[in-house]
Parts: sequence; C-alpha cells; structure tokens
Amino acid sequence: MDAPVSTDFDNPRRLLRQLFDAALAAADPARCVPPALAGLEPPGPGGRLIVIGAGKASAAMARAVEMHWPGPLTGLVVTRYGHGVPCERITIVEAAHPVPDAAGEAAAGRMLGLLHGLTAADRVLALISGGGSALLAAPAAGVTLAQKRALTSALLASGASIAEINCVRKHLSAIKGGRLAAAAWPAPVLTLAISDVPGDDPAVIASGPTVGDPGTAADALAVLDAYRIALDPALRERLAGGELETPKPGDPRLAGSDFRLVASPRQMLEAAAAEARRLGVAPLILGDALEGEAREVGKLLAGIAQSCGRHGFPAKKPCVLLSGGETTVTLGTAGGRGGRNSEFLLGLALALDGAPGIYALAADTDGIDGSEDNAGAFVDAGTRQRGRLAGLELPAALAAHDAWGFFAGTGDLLVTGPTLTNVNDFRAILVV
Repeated sequence: MDAPVSTDFDNPRRLLRQLFDAALAAADPARCVPPALAGLEPPGPGGRLIVIGAGKASAAMARAVEMHWPGPLTGLVVTRYGHGVPCERITIVEAAHPVPDAAGEAAAGRMLGLLHGLTAADRVLALISGGGSALLAAPAAGVTLAQKRALTSALLASGASIAEINCVRKHLSAIKGGRLAAAAWPAPVLTLAISDVPGDDPAVIASGPTVGDPGTAADALAVLDAYRIALDPALRERLAGGELETPKPGDPRLAGSDFRLVASPRQMLEAAAAEARRLGVAPLILGDALEGEAREVGKLLAGIAQSCGRHGFPAKKPCVLLSGGETTVTLGTAGGRGGRNSEFLLGLALALDGAPGIYALAADTDGIDGSEDNAGAFVDAGTRQRGRLAGLELPAALAAHDAWGFFAGTGDLLVTGPTLTNVNDFRAILVV
C-alpha cells in the first residue's frame, strides 16, 4: 500500500473536492459497466440484442456498452435534459426530471414498442439508474400524464421517502414495477443498475421496471393517505380494486430476468475513504443509507463532528465523516430554491454556529441538487458570517428552504454540471 501523502490542510475545500471526485470515479459508467458485460449472453440464431434504459446515468452507460460490446445492437435510453452523450447505435432521448413530461411519455411508448414481438432468441439489456422513475413516464391505461405530474409534485413536496414515492409511481404506470421485463417476455433480460436508493433494493431503483414488485396497490393508497394527498375518486377505486396491480416476484414472465448492481452508494463511499487515507485523513463511514429530514440530519452530524473535534470520539482528528443516502425536505407552503444537500448544509452550519476546524461538502452525485444549477455547497466556520455580510441569515434561509439563495450569496455553491452518474447523496465533514 502506498504511504499517505503529506497533507497540511491549508486548502480543506480542495481536499473535500478530491474525496467527492474519487466517489464519482468509482461510479463512472465507463469504469463499472464494461466488466458486467461479460455476463451478457449473445443472441441466439436469428435473434437481436436490444438495449433499453432510463436514468441520469443511462446515456453514459449506453456509450460504455457501445464501446465494449463487439456484436450488433440497437436500442433506446432516456435520460434527464443535459445528461445525454453521443451514441451511434443506441438512440438517446432527453426528458424531464423529477416531474415527468411529454418527452418522457413518448420515449417510454417507443421503448415498449421495441420490445413488442421479441422471441427467446432475442436478448434485452436494460441500463437502469436513478431518475428512471420520472423519465419512464408511461401512465397506466386510464391514467393521464397530468395526473402523474400532479401526484409526483405533491409527493416530492410531502416529505415522503423515495421508496414510498416509487410505490405510488409503480401502480400508476404501464412500464414500472416489472412491467418492462414482462413486455420483453419471452426474451431474457439482463439489467445493469447503478443504485441511488438507500438499501440498493432492485424494486426501488427507478421503480424496478425489470423486477417483480413486492408492494401492492393497497400500499400505494396507504402512502397517499398518510401524506394526505388528494386522489381522483375513479383512480382510487381502481387502486382499491386491484385493477392497477403490478407483476409480483415469481411471475413467469420475469423468470428470464437477471439483475446486477454495477455501482452503489457504498462503493462510492469506500472509494472516498480510500482517498482520505491516501491523503492522511482517517475516514469514518457513518452509513450509505441515511434518511430523514435534511436539516435534522445536518444537526445530528454537526454533533458527531463536534464530538470528534473536542473528544476524539467516535474518531480522532484529522478525520472525515462520510455518509450517503437520501434525505427529504418537507416544503409545506414554502416554495424555496435548492435541494436536500444544500438544506442539509444549512442545518449543519446553524448547529455548528461557527465552530472552528470543521469543513463540509454535501452534494448530489448526479451534479444537480434539486432543480438549480449546483451539485451542492461547502460549509466552514465562516459560513454564517459570510451570509450576514451578504445580508442573509441562516435561520431565515432555512425557514424559507432557500439554500440555493443563501449559498449563492456567500459564494459557497459547488457547481459541477451533470456528472453522468448517480449514486445519491455524498456528504463529507472534515475535522482538523
């Protein structure tokens, strides 16, 4: 093992960015997809290889397939606006995220058309990553895109977890919850997935379009009722009657479907930890599936960081606390600008209140935190004071969910542009 490099901590932001870049590199489709292609059987006599996919990383995954699969192929993947990359044989379509649009609906219809009439000699390669739930917008029969958009917006603002949101999405879809693989039957389907969800559950990643759904329509109704989200009476009746039920594990149409995880939040955190050790900083991975209200998670991790600084527990400084997962932001009536990582940092900075020797970066690994142009932001001992000099107060920004406005004013935004991967949130708190 190489000896740690000498680190003087004069530029903690650069160090934190190095950790973030190491995490992204571990989830780069060009790196993690090619080895998994060894498990893809070529088509049988007269058969074809059809490549389909959806998610923020799907276009980059498609390019990796084109560069490393020697035989003929054709296909279609849909990714978020701005996340496309050039491909020669696989059509790349861009659509809206997190609220679906007509482009996503049209792409989903085209994808289902590609799978129509396949045989056992054909092979289907599905490239799935986070964001696919919104991008594969094929409403179930009798459900409109407007209804799906309204329900998605309400769920995103409610504070529901990604698993709860996807449970509802699956039961209002013609393509999610195993229906995509069922449409390809009897052709075998190999899914290569990059996980962005806590626990890496295949049924939750992009709402599990190629795996059986253990949830039920009754579960979807329970989510909507728990968050007091209004539902059209006719749609409620169809869910309650089981008309919109999804294919379940053990469905014979899914017997030829194989699922392989090629990158995950845990892997990206382990890569960041290895880089920290190389830089002479002791890493402590707190977990890859942290959930909860973003500001409250920020408050909790502030306490752990301060304990490290004051008492050397649970880690002695210099150390870095690493975590992943997906927090939530309950907007209520406040509109706000920003995302969950930036809001986490507001909560962290407020709890730290200028404590010296603590620096943090939090960002979405897809490069877009919420709906603005930043991946996340930085926090240090001077954050609150820089805000005041700009006429901004931390408590007010937190109350208004205006994390983007606050960090734009302090000059602390982290802007990377689309990273072409997605393994959820990355948080690093450096204590020196």
